[in-house]
Amino acid sequence: MRAPRIDARMRRDALLASPFFHPMQPAEIDEILSFAVERRFPRGAAIYAKGDPGSSMMAVLAGRLRITSATPEGKEVTLNTIGPGEIVGEIALLDGKPRSADVVAAEDTTVLVIERADFLPFLLRHPVLVEATLAVLCERLRSTSLALEEIALFDLTARLARLITKLAIDYGRPAEEGVRIELKLSQSDLAALVASSRESVNKQLAQWRSAGLIGTDAGHITVLQPQALRALCP
Repeated sequence: MRAPRIDARMRRDALLASPFFHPMQPAEIDEILSFAVERRFPRGAAIYAKGDPGSSMMAVLAGRLRITSATPEGKEVTLNTIGPGEIVGEIALLDGKPRSADVVAAEDTTVLVIERADFLPFLLRHPVLVEATLAVLCERLRSTSLALEEIALFDLTARLARLITKLAIDYGRPAEEGVRIELKLSQSDLAALVASSRESVNKQLAQWRSAGLIGTDAGHITVLQPQALRALCP
C-alpha cells in the first residue's frame, strides 16, 4: 500500500490536536516542525522497547501505534492505541528517562519525531510555554489519579462498560446492527485496561453477549445496544 501523502497542514494539525502543543501559536508550531523529522514504519515494526532511552516523542500522522507491556508470565497486553493526531512519549521529551512500555506499529504508520535535544532549547527560547507545559503535566497526573480512583470505587461491570463505550466512540464504525469497534483487542488486553483478570472479563463479555448487548467476532466487539451499555457506566 502506498504511504499517504503528508502535507504541512497535516503536520500542524497532528501537533495542535494534542493538549501538549495546543496552546502554541502558529509560528511556534512551525518552529517545531522545522526540526521535527518524518518517519515511516511498516505494520508490526518495533518503534521502541521498554527501557530504551527516552530521547524523543512522536506524533502520529497516519496509521496507528500500539502501546504494549509484558505480564510476569511473558504475555503481551495492549495498554493503549493511538492514531492520527495523537502523541506518545511527551513525558520522556521532558525528563529523558527510559521508556515505560513497548510501542509497535499496529499498521503501516507515519509519525513525526521530535527529539528532546531540539525541543528543550526551543522551550527555553519561549519561557511563556513552560506554564502551559506544566498544566499539561498536572492534567496527566490528575487523569492518573482519577483512573486509580475508578479502579478503587467501581466494579468490573462499570469499568468494562466505560471502556467499551469509549472504544465505540473512538474507534466505532456503523454496522448492520449497532457499532463495530475496529480496534482489535484480546481479552487479556481488555483485562489490562480495566485492571482485572482475563477470566473475569471473559465472563462479563459472555453475559453481555447472552443479553444481546454486544457481539464478538475474531477479536472485534460490536456494541448492539449502546444505550443499555452506557446505562451500566457510573
